[in-house]
Amino acid sequence: MAADAPVSVALPALEAIDWDRPWLDLWREPGQRVMQAVAAGAGLPEALNRERSAPVRFVPQTELPPGEAYERYIFNSGNCPTREGLHDFFNGLCWMRFPETKQRLNQLQAAEIAAAGVAPLRGPVRDALTVFDENAALLLAPQPLWDALIARDWPLLFVELRPLWAEAQLVLFGHALLEKLVYPRKPITAHVYRDQPAIDSIAELDAWVAGDLSAAKLAGKPFAPLPVLGVPGWWPENEDFSFYDDAMVFRPRR
Repeated sequence: MAADAPVSVALPALEAIDWDRPWLDLWREPGQRVMQAVAAGAGLPEALNRERSAPVRFVPQTELPPGEAYERYIFNSGNCPTREGLHDFFNGLCWMRFPETKQRLNQLQAAEIAAAGVAPLRGPVRDALTVFDENAALLLAPQPLWDALIARDWPLLFVELRPLWAEAQLVLFGHALLEKLVYPRKPITAHVYRDQPAIDSIAELDAWVAGDLSAAKLAGKPFAPLPVLGVPGWWPENEDFSFYDDAMVFRPRR
């Protein structure tokens, strides 16, 4: 392997991932294959392209033309500029698992850029699109869990209704969120996209979210905060219910 190959930057970061973490269940299979390809000498864009399951082609970041908006370039070219590191690694995996949602986010970003240009202040829709892309989570859960989450009633959500979590699935979507959880910390909080119906598969979830996303809905900030290490079974410390007494993390609703 050449000493100056891009893998020399990417591989140490990828090797820090603990694939046994429960929040990585969805990402483990393709993620480990991509990591193995990088370990064998491939650059990250090449390793991602070998999976052949994303609707975009991953290219080195240097192919993004100077002055071109990232989202507009993807929309116009079908190429996704990719840096060597955890952030774009998880972004690539998300393009594979949620192709319709990622395309819809890109369409909405491109439409906002076409309408308003690229400005220092993104505006409420582009801000919400960025929050979704970087930090969203998707919750499949019985209604009582949803009600408790929206009310930010943490003792009800995580203690009294704890048995109901056996019927729930929290899917982490945001690639920055996944990146942060390579080094888990109690304050890490996801933005859960609200008002999801009962759905049986990731493919159905992808199709539903892509169809539900709109500029109008996103402008209303349709998110509920959820400190992800509070999820039962995700972090050993939350077996002691005093874990949820930290009001700096589990904040009450205003």
